[in-house]
Amino acid sequence: MSSKFSKLLRVSALSLGVLALALAGSPARAWEPTKTVEFIVPAGTGGGADQMARFIQAVVQKHNLMKEPLVVINKSGGAGAEGFLDVQGAKGDPHKLIITLSNLFTTPMATGVPFNWKNLTPVSMMALDEFVLWVNADTPYKTVQEYTDAAKKAGPGKFKMGGTGSKQEDQIVTVALEKATGAKFTYVPFKGGGAVATQLVGKHVDSSVNNPIEAVAQWRAGKLRPICVFDDARLPYKDKVTADMAWGDIPTCKEQGVNMSYVMLRGIFMPGGVPAEAVNYYVDLLAKVRATPEWADFMKTGAFNQTALTGEAYRKWVADAEVLHHELMKEAGFLAK
Repeated sequence: MSSKFSKLLRVSALSLGVLALALAGSPARAWEPTKTVEFIVPAGTGGGADQMARFIQAVVQKHNLMKEPLVVINKSGGAGAEGFLDVQGAKGDPHKLIITLSNLFTTPMATGVPFNWKNLTPVSMMALDEFVLWVNADTPYKTVQEYTDAAKKAGPGKFKMGGTGSKQEDQIVTVALEKATGAKFTYVPFKGGGAVATQLVGKHVDSSVNNPIEAVAQWRAGKLRPICVFDDARLPYKDKVTADMAWGDIPTCKEQGVNMSYVMLRGIFMPGGVPAEAVNYYVDLLAKVRATPEWADFMKTGAFNQTALTGEAYRKWVADAEVLHHELMKEAGFLAK
């Protein structure tokens, strides 16, 4: 072997060694989606979860926050069990997200369907959603007592309460309202909050406990009237929604003598067994969504409680909420036999 060729080999080997060391010392490329990400909504179209999921999708697209598409898919069958089982069965798949509401707990408790949130991976609590007692604006009722007194006078079950799904959060709130006031309603379930608002405008039901975002358009149009909000304090939003009222002008139900409150999770999960790098990617993505001016406007329009959590704090909140919902479902008689 010529000395020139031998020297060339030594130089080449040294160069390859330097390159290998450089590659070994450089940080690994951060994970990101490599195909379309499915964003599952375990509820019907038009409701609060559906609206939030589609809003997140729109913000991600507008600000080019993902290279791959984010596609919203509604899977509302079985009170959302269809969606939850789909994501639970996709263990290890980092290209699937699900937005949750309280049916994360109520659906398996009420139906016995083999699903548990512990089989999913918590990503981020985006906000908490409020519940408001709504009536048709053509009715004379301005307070909880006026409305429930009329319901009691009409007789048990004569007044209809519209809500999303059966043995879910809307019916839990309805049962709690009955126990607190002595009124008895016929609960009428619909597939989503959008349908509930439409039915109340059409006077096919007498009231609803829709989330703010599900009924704000009808309130602004003068078709519906808010009676009270089921939270411990009034909403913090002071901008007028109608000519003379802001969200913050709606009294709490507690102010009117109804000693109960209830808020609902709007949170994001992934399947179980996904890489930590993928979870971190979506935590960062959703933080970017929450930092946009569009999100701030969305929170104000929908009168959300803007609590946001990730990591262990989020997991603990969900675990505590599961215990609370088991107690509420048991008290209402909604647990599967």
